[in-house]
Amino acid sequence: MSRRCVICHKKTLYGNSITRRGMAKAKGGVGKKITGTTKRKFFPNLQKRRIIIEGKLTRAFVCVKCIKGGKAIFPTKKTV
Repeated sequence: MSRRCVICHKKTLYGNSITRRGMAKAKGGVGKKITGTTKRKFFPNLQKRRIIIEGKLTRAFVCVKCIKGGKAIFPTKKTV
């Protein structure tokens, strides 16, 4: 099972972490310089929850945005 939201398909994004040195021009320096970049990952806030998908009760990864927005259907005593 991949780390992806089953509702909105949100997944891991890739980017760079930039290291800078020097003083900003606005503070009286000569400007900031980039001294290095390294790869990094941006992970979505996924939670493993029991939800109803296509009428079946399954355990799956759901992002918090879908949980708060009410897009995930959680089982209640009436639905189970």
